[in-house]
Amino acid sequence: MSTSTTASVSTHMLDTSVGRPAEGVPVQLAARAGRQADWEALGGSATDADGRCKDLPALPEGTTHVRLDFAVEPYFLKKQADAQQDAPANRDSGAGVFFPEVAITFAVEPGEHYHVPLLLNPFGYSVYRGS
Repeated sequence: MSTSTTASVSTHMLDTSVGRPAEGVPVQLAARAGRQADWEALGGSATDADGRCKDLPALPEGTTHVRLDFAVEPYFLKKQADAQQDAPANRDSGAGVFFPEVAITFAVEPGEHYHVPLLLNPFGYSVYRGS
């Protein structure tokens, strides 16, 4: 058991439509101390080639809830543009992004580490507490 007075958070993102990590996705971290408290923006990072954010800010002491905001729209728009460039005959002028962002909110306990992966495809996502 840890004696730390704060929780810690890590995440990664996998694009399940291609079975690969999602690189270059901006992730913002926010925290609050109590259900009724205001969210405090702590900063962010972007996923690396392995889909991981290795430099998320530390959580302040007293944090009880954490929110990870993934800005996935630019990732999918780039993916769509790359696909159109590779196969111009398959262009879909009405194509959009169903999930422009994904916000994951969860409760934390002091001293615990929370690894929260996001598994995403263009029309669905899932999250879980990893290890």
